[in-house]
Amino acid sequence: MEERKMICISCPIGCHLTVTEENGEYVVEGNQCKRGEVYGKKEMTDPTRVVPTTVKIRGARLRRLPVKTHIPLSKPLIFEAMKLINMVEVEAPVKVGDIVIENILDTGVNIVATRSMKRVE
Repeated sequence: MEERKMICISCPIGCHLTVTEENGEYVVEGNQCKRGEVYGKKEMTDPTRVVPTTVKIRGARLRRLPVKTHIPLSKPLIFEAMKLINMVEVEAPVKVGDIVIENILDTGVNIVATRSMKRVE
């Protein structure tokens, strides 16, 4: 039997959860809403996170372009994904939502721009 305590980040309440696993079944206690139950089970089986970061950009007023994963990425893959993201350099102009890296690590997750940047001569 495995038991983990965690704080739910699905909503602003921040419930203190206790998730117990026994014979492949997960029981979540302490949640005040259904999202807490879903979060607790997911956190035990396949934790994921949205990854916000930056990449280099040429031809813009700033040197870094803010980007993020368009959907959550599996936590064990974050460091490997960051190695690839850190090698990328894009050319201005860029619009919010433009795909900077498509299907990173064959996960179906895209890295997208979170800010528009015009070309500066």
